[in-house]
Amino acid sequence: MLYTFDRQSLRFKKVRWLDWSFILLGIVGFFFLTSSVAARINQKLTEDKIMVFLTQRNHFTTEKLISKIKEMHFQFPDIILGQALLETDHFTSRIFKENNNLFGMKEATKRVNTSLGTINNHAFYNSWIDSVIDYGLYYSVYLSRLSTEVEYFDFLGEFYAEDLNYVAKLKEIIKNENLKSLFN
Repeated sequence: MLYTFDRQSLRFKKVRWLDWSFILLGIVGFFFLTSSVAARINQKLTEDKIMVFLTQRNHFTTEKLISKIKEMHFQFPDIILGQALLETDHFTSRIFKENNNLFGMKEATKRVNTSLGTINNHAFYNSWIDSVIDYGLYYSVYLSRLSTEVEYFDFLGEFYAEDLNYVAKLKEIIKNENLKSLFN
């Protein structure tokens, strides 16, 4: 049995079969209408259009990278951007183009990471955004307790860089391209 609440009498009343059928018909009609509309929307959103949308959303620009670095609240964002420029040879390297890897990161084995594996002896990512997030995870484990730029550069020179001139090159990029001004 189906009952409704009558606000005037403040009682529950049994719903007659005819009233109940109208309610059921209304519910079925609603679901038919919404599923029909959803089917038309799904027909218009083809897989190609969805892929184009995702590609455009994840399309890399320096401005988007700067915005993402700001969003993540790194203590020394100019150094992070400088690393991305140095590691990717100003966003032209094979590792960046093929692996979406902005920082020359290797696949992490002792911390949480966002990489999908290793290609070309470096971590590869679904998107450049995942690369920045992975650097953020690296940063939170190894760099977040450093309080000065000197400590940061010392850490990079000792534990991060494979090139003995890495820190000097990084400082030169930061100075020549005035990266500090982008984060003020």
